Amino acid sequence: MNAVPTVDMWFEFASSYSYLAVMRAEAAARDAGVALRWRPFLLGPVFMSLGWNDSPFNIYPPKGRYMWRDMARLARKYEIPFRLPSQFPRNGLLAARVACLGQDEAWIGRFARAVMQANFGEDRDIGERAVIADLLTRLDLPAEALLAAATTDTAKAALRRQTEEATTRGLFGAPSFVVGDELFWGNDRLEDALAWATAPA
Repeated sequence: MNAVPTVDMWFEFASSYSYLAVMRAEAAARDAGVALRWRPFLLGPVFMSLGWNDSPFNIYPPKGRYMWRDMARLARKYEIPFRLPSQFPRNGLLAARVACLGQDEAWIGRFARAVMQANFGEDRDIGERAVIADLLTRLDLPAEALLAAATTDTAKAALRRQTEEATTRGLFGAPSFVVGDELFWGNDRLEDALAWATAPA
């Protein structure tokens, strides 16, 4: 029996283009017959390793202005809600720790989409514990237990290791899709990654 092809999706809750990919990936992977592995990580340490102390969209204003207009166009194309965040980038640390805990659980897709929509569709501060607790509760997940687990040293170390793995793999932005040794970067490469995963060897 042939193994189901797999795509690893590396995403960051503060990443604008990760929002578009996260909202689309699960359904696209299912339609393509591909198993999707969710891999949350933090872009901050990656950017620091490249000599940036902020998002390149903030460092280079023309690039930032283009990105927000592009986001609005693409959200309209995909019929995804979009509201310009009043703060960018937001602190996605707690959300990422929760996601890291549940990245192989059945609820990860629902949680990731809820957090992303709160940030980029509703302009809610996902860095606030109360916001993450509300989203977990709305998903009928054990909010207090998950939040408590997410603040343990074990959970902190797990996310740190995963972020280090992203750097080791050569990731430099989010979203990134990995198929074996092949790296695809950007929301617009989701379909290419899925096609590569299902192509004959």
